[in-house]
Amino acid sequence: QLGAKYSIARIRDPEYTEGLTMLLDKLDIDQVINPERATAQEISRLLRLPFAINIESFAHGRVEMVEFRVDEGDQITGVPLSKLHGKFPHVQFTAVQRDGEAIIPDGSFQIRANDRVYVTGDRESVSKFFKLLGKDTQRVKSAVLIGGGHISYYLAKIIAGMGIKLRIVEINEEKCRALSERLDDVVILHGDGTDQELLDSEDVAECGALICLTDRDEENLITGLYGVRVGIRKVVVKVNRLNTFDMLGDIGIDSVVSPKLTTAHEILRSVRALSQSQKSSVIEKVYGILGGKVEASEFTALEGAPYLSIPLSKLKIKKGVLVSLLVRNRRCIIPFGGDSILKGDSVILVARAGEVVNLEDAFDTEGLR
Repeated sequence: QLGAKYSIARIRDPEYTEGLTMLLDKLDIDQVINPERATAQEISRLLRLPFAINIESFAHGRVEMVEFRVDEGDQITGVPLSKLHGKFPHVQFTAVQRDGEAIIPDGSFQIRANDRVYVTGDRESVSKFFKLLGKDTQRVKSAVLIGGGHISYYLAKIIAGMGIKLRIVEINEEKCRALSERLDDVVILHGDGTDQELLDSEDVAECGALICLTDRDEENLITGLYGVRVGIRKVVVKVNRLNTFDMLGDIGIDSVVSPKLTTAHEILRSVRALSQSQKSSVIEKVYGILGGKVEASEFTALEGAPYLSIPLSKLKIKKGVLVSLLVRNRRCIIPFGGDSILKGDSVILVARAGEVVNLEDAFDTEGLR
């Protein structure tokens, strides 16, 4: 209302979220970001595949990019990716982190034990891949949330139909009352989530997932380390300081979430969409992965784009760019050299951070018409 051409609002409170459409119209807001709800959605995906470190969602949830740690003796180690594609034709090996280095692999690359690997595919194919790999794909059956803030509320609502027994530990008595009034079938415990005696007395070590969601990074770290020590199957820690991500991985806490990072991803996508001078594609999603060194993006290909209907082998994809997956008429396609991008396709690709802003940026100009 002050004259800005495009306005983005961050909303946290569930009460505002429920009346969102009316609020958008009244205040003339173009986009709303709810980082707490988005973070809760991210955590809910991890509860479905608890061995995963991170799960990103594309194409309205039809496609997932799953990060996991490779174990010693896994059948995907020591084999060129070009051969693995024959064995696992419905997933794409998208990105790898090894000894702190971010790698976008080619067909000659060989995965090693302890690598952190991203695979991409439709949800069913990804689940089948991990079953073949011997991963425990059973979702967790119980979870304890430490902290009764907005994320815990949204998460409780999201997983209400997943059959997960849920307990929330909150130190503030008023918050406990409010949560108990708004959440059915959730046990609300009044107490300090960093108190080991409380955690032991409530048999927290027996739960399937421990999710640390207080406003203080230090408290979340303490409780997360407790979860690792007692062997809880899935430990998720929320942080505000983004420079702690790598440190937590070094001490056994792989799954780290950050509402700040979620907000940054959404704003980055909006800024890029507004700055695109060539309307040959629309950017739908962008995620920073592997410590922000690599970006996973989703574009929709538009009519008249110079890359349409040209085999990928002739498009001359830039070095360090991987066209990971196409979604066409709700069908997921792992692309090879003979495949082409068509109008309306969702194109999911990975590249070095900032290298691909528009889909055309993925290709050398001499390969375009």
